[in-house]
Amino acid sequence: MPVDWALARRTAARLVPAGPTVSRDVAVELVRRLRSDAAVAEGHVRAVTNMGEGLPLLPADVVDRPAWAAAAIDGMAALTAGARLPHTPKVARAVTATTAGLQVGGVLAYLGGRVLGQYDPFGGADSQGRLLLVAPNVYAAQQALDVPSADFGMWVCLHEATHRLQFTAVPWLRDHFAHEVGQFLSMADGTRGGILERLPEAISAIRGSGGDSLVLVELLQGPEQRAVLDRLLALTTLLEGHADHVMDAAGPDVVPSVETIRARFTLRRRGGGLVDRLLRALLGVEAKVKQYAVGSAFTKYVVLAAGMDGFNRVWESPETLPTRAELADPASWVRRLRLD
Repeated sequence: MPVDWALARRTAARLVPAGPTVSRDVAVELVRRLRSDAAVAEGHVRAVTNMGEGLPLLPADVVDRPAWAAAAIDGMAALTAGARLPHTPKVARAVTATTAGLQVGGVLAYLGGRVLGQYDPFGGADSQGRLLLVAPNVYAAQQALDVPSADFGMWVCLHEATHRLQFTAVPWLRDHFAHEVGQFLSMADGTRGGILERLPEAISAIRGSGGDSLVLVELLQGPEQRAVLDRLLALTTLLEGHADHVMDAAGPDVVPSVETIRARFTLRRRGGGLVDRLLRALLGVEAKVKQYAVGSAFTKYVVLAAGMDGFNRVWESPETLPTRAELADPASWVRRLRLD
């Protein structure tokens, strides 16, 4: 990929905002608890999902904002390493790499002040990946929501532990995801010359979607790229929605204030000032928020219709994953898998 990853790291480190100021005792206690909660949370996730029996319960890496941005850049570099783009002249490639490095660093600096945690299946030294919890962001969000610190930390850990279990308990998922990303990036798009002709269509579609930047991304893809993008979006929607469902399904026995946290956190996802909302739309964050809702609704429907074991049919193979259309119509997936 024509990205200067080293420049991206330096840019993110320079631009990421400082975290909240807390006492040393508060910081040490938060880090200690988050490390412990990550392993405990995965035990609860396994009880809800019936997945992962016999796998080791691993801790998390608790990091600050610059360390998260650096780890995210390393993960992006590993994920996109298999992409093969059309040949470009050396000078043009150098200019592109510099520009892309600055852009990636700037984006991750922005996200570095907001991301609570992340499981990166392509990070770390082995196939277990790396689970990261961003301590200053967890603290800032907990304070803003005015919810119990211990409950909120465990709630965040439940979401990220679900992502880790998805990739560690489903052997083919990591390679499948990397293959789809590599295929999407490697496809030469011969339709870009028609962008101006499709501009009125793009403007109309964005207006109709309420400003969803993903609509524009889809319109700029050729048919083959769009098919791969559909599969990627379906997969990420499933992963995010499944994690959202599980973190709430663990219930008040694990997180006593779960209903209050969910209600306030949902409002927080939708909130923010005008500039913040614009940036989130441009970066695709708003599209990601919609993924949570669609994927969670799909998971809830299937679990109610066929039980958790029935839902777990999604993990059998790439062919049993729901399509984007099935995510919006979960009954059709249930029928296709003959679970009705």
